[in-house]
Amino acid sequence: MIRNYFGLKETPFTKYVPTANLYRSQAWQELSARLDHIVKSRGLGVITGEVGAGKSTAVRALSDRLDPIRYPFIYIADSALEPRSFYREVLSQFGVTPAYCQRDARRQFDRILMDAYENQGKQPVLVIDEAHLLSASMLAEVRFLTNFRFDSLCPFALILVGQPELRATLRLRALEPVRQRISARYHLGGLEEHETKAYIEHTLKQAGASRPLFSESAIAHIHSISRGIPRVVNNLCTACLLDVIAQGGQLVDMANVQRVQLDYEQL
Repeated sequence: MIRNYFGLKETPFTKYVPTANLYRSQAWQELSARLDHIVKSRGLGVITGEVGAGKSTAVRALSDRLDPIRYPFIYIADSALEPRSFYREVLSQFGVTPAYCQRDARRQFDRILMDAYENQGKQPVLVIDEAHLLSASMLAEVRFLTNFRFDSLCPFALILVGQPELRATLRLRALEPVRQRISARYHLGGLEEHETKAYIEHTLKQAGASRPLFSESAIAHIHSISRGIPRVVNNLCTACLLDVIAQGGQLVDMANVQRVQLDYEQL
């Protein structure tokens, strides 16, 4: 409906955006640099951010720009992940039947990943999303995951991605050995107001818009409501465009945003 009404090539503000077309804010570029460092150094990284800030999208972009042969990419998003299921998932993706005993599975894990690194020229990248939901036992296991050859080598990169609670959890005394192993960390916040404006304009341009569809005041108010969180910006912009269509208008103004805000705040 939005695409046809405004004469666009694509429907804007969806989550199905090719990584080549993503808007790259200053924070996004900094996060990308940290992710690249974690991969190249085969380190342990921790990426946090609010829901909808773009963490998983950044990971998807990382996956897209890595050579899949040299950097086998394993993405796990399981709130109930435990050490045994972790080893099972990773080993299965390497075509190995995991041992039933967790200790034996860990040895398999060590052997397979070291072989991939030393004999096949591969540097696996393991990503655990929703890591703020991990159990204490799984977080503690991270210490052993990254300990190879008397802690002198790690043949893979491990990236934990989660909401801000993950940082608080990692500050627990019991997880100090894990925290000391973190080689890079980054917290992805919301967009600045000028970035929200640039994000909206970029998204509309990618969709084929040839003219502004949002007034300056509407964009400022959308930023205020969303706090610059891209997913919220997307939802608000979509709702505003639908409201304009319902009103028979051509430009999102403050009245449209205020009507959408009333519905948004009642959810």
